[in-house]
Formats: sequence, C-alpha cells, structure tokens
Amino acid sequence: MRSSWLRDLSVALVLLVSGVCSALTYAHAITAVTEELPPYNMTVDGELTGMGTEVVKAVLEEAGEDVRIRSMPWARAYDIALNNENVLIYSIARTPQREPLFKWVGVIAPTRWFLFSLPGTEFDLKTLDDARQYQIATVKADVGEQYLIDKGFAVGRNLQSSNKYEHNYQKLKAGRVDLWISNELNAHYLVRQASGDPNEAAVPQLSLDDLGGADGLCMAFSRDTPDEVVERFRQALARVRADGRYDAIVAKWLK
Repeated sequence: MRSSWLRDLSVALVLLVSGVCSALTYAHAITAVTEELPPYNMTVDGELTGMGTEVVKAVLEEAGEDVRIRSMPWARAYDIALNNENVLIYSIARTPQREPLFKWVGVIAPTRWFLFSLPGTEFDLKTLDDARQYQIATVKADVGEQYLIDKGFAVGRNLQSSNKYEHNYQKLKAGRVDLWISNELNAHYLVRQASGDPNEAAVPQLSLDDLGGADGLCMAFSRDTPDEVVERFRQALARVRADGRYDAIVAKWLK
C-alpha cells in the first residue's frame, strides 16, 4: 500500500514539475516579427531571407531558440511589439523617440538614410527645409516617416504614406511623388530590381545624418520581455559578431 502511495506521489510530483516548466516556457515564448524591407528582410520563393534575417536567425540558433518569424506590414509589426510581451522585432532603427519603447539587443545590419529621387533627376536640396515644397513618399510608422513628421512634415500635405516600400518606388516612377525617404540599400535594391540593371541606382538628394540609427538597423524586444531573455540574446549576438558570422553575412549581401 505504502509503495503504491509513494509511486502515485512521485508521478504527481513529476507531472507538477513538468507543468510548471511548461508554463514557464510558455510564459517566455518569443514571437518574432519583421517587414518586407529588401535586402534586409524579404520573402523569396516562400522563404524569409535577407541580410538582417540571416543575422537574426544566427542569433536565434545561438540562443537555442526555435522561433518562426512572421513578416507583415511595418505598422502592424510595430504595434504588436509595442503592445505585447516577449516580442522580438527587427530590422528597426534605434532613435531617441523609440529608445524608451523597447529593450534593445543590438545592431544587425548597416544603414544610411537619404531623400532619394529617380535616376536622371536632380533636386537642389541643401537642407531639409528645401524639401518641404515637394511630395515625399514614406512608409506608415517607419522611422523615415516618424522623422519627417517630427520635423514638421505631414501626411496628406507633403508626405504620402504607404504600407510597402515598393509602393513608394511605384509612386515615384508614376510621377505621383517627387522624392522618397529610404535607407540606401533598400533604395538601390528596388531600383535595380525594377530596371533589371545591376548597376543602376537611386539618386541620393539629401543625406539625413541626424535621422538616427547611424550605427545600423537593430533587433529589439518589447518592453514587457524579461531582462534575462534580452540579455541572453545580447550575448548571443555578441558571439555571432565575435566569431565572424555577422561579417560574413553582411559581406555576402553587400556584393
């Protein structure tokens, strides 16, 4: 009788510990979100790839996490990361406005921001104020749009907002806008994909050195993510950088 009681107690304890462990694992389950921002993040033949995505996947592997990354319009991804716990978001620019909104892991890809025009067009832009007279394409809730709005530009007046970066390039080609705000790699990628010419490039009309995120695009967690999870990812990213994997990924996509 006693043996049976002890056996039942042991089984109950195992189930209890198992349930607690499962609950803790579930509590810290990570959701990863991004957008279509080629060549940083993009879906090719049904697979999510790109410079930033490859770095993030290397970090996930290093951290021992098997996480499915979901790609969606940036405004939706940004909202999910702002309002939910345990959400990993990338590739995101780190700006003073965003600094307190997320827990930052680190840089996953280089970037520089400009106001661009189509090849063959020129604008005499010496300062950002010179651009106020023009129509500028932006992406809803992305750092470029946030930056221009903070500088006194307005959607519906001199900004035209879209959900996708390729829509902005299409507006530019159709003459519906004059300029478009973008990071350098994305702008050149879209122009080359559309033209089929690997040597063609968007024309930078004004450098936006004060835009923020000068060191590069980042991966970050939502504010309600436990600090120990964020620190584990920081250490994983540091190891990916230290052993050369980061440099190899970036070099491949900059060819």
